[in-house]
Amino acid sequence: MIQLIPYIAIALGLGASLASFALRKRVEGGSDAMVKAKHALGTLQAGLLPAEFVSRMFDTADLKFVEAQASKEIRDLFVQERKQVVLSWVSRVRQQVVDLQSFHLGSARFYAGLSLATEFALAMDFLKLRVACRVLQVSVALGGPYAAPRMVLSTAATATRVCNVSEKSLAFLTPAYAMPTANRPS
Repeated sequence: MIQLIPYIAIALGLGASLASFALRKRVEGGSDAMVKAKHALGTLQAGLLPAEFVSRMFDTADLKFVEAQASKEIRDLFVQERKQVVLSWVSRVRQQVVDLQSFHLGSARFYAGLSLATEFALAMDFLKLRVACRVLQVSVALGGPYAAPRMVLSTAATATRVCNVSEKSLAFLTPAYAMPTANRPS
């Protein structure tokens, strides 16, 4: 009977490890992280970072037009609303960057085969982006929507670099629909 105790202990240990594995909600770098990263990448590239969108949002032409109307109330309302739009934009960019960073911290190295130098440069870009987004939020909150135009361009350029590396890391999620030339419909 005493000889069965080690076998029972081993069986209980295996059962406990299987139960903990089964009860785990997410595996680091699981499919939900990849899908979230792919969504974040698409949102940044298509919705938040196009150069025309960023330049238009921070262009002072609208402000000059509103100021030419000589109504202080309208100008103040315009600046207040533009400030809210800019703060919302910065917040969304920051959240998408956090989602991409989570993917890279968790699993990108397994899928993308990034070199150590690339991973380090990417980590620095993520750090710069997160700090820049916070500084932009403070600048806009204190100085208005047109407070830091050069910082906006720099932040957008860094975010674009991060998107390019992330796109390569997530390329395996994009199916190749290339049909052979002979089978293409005319």
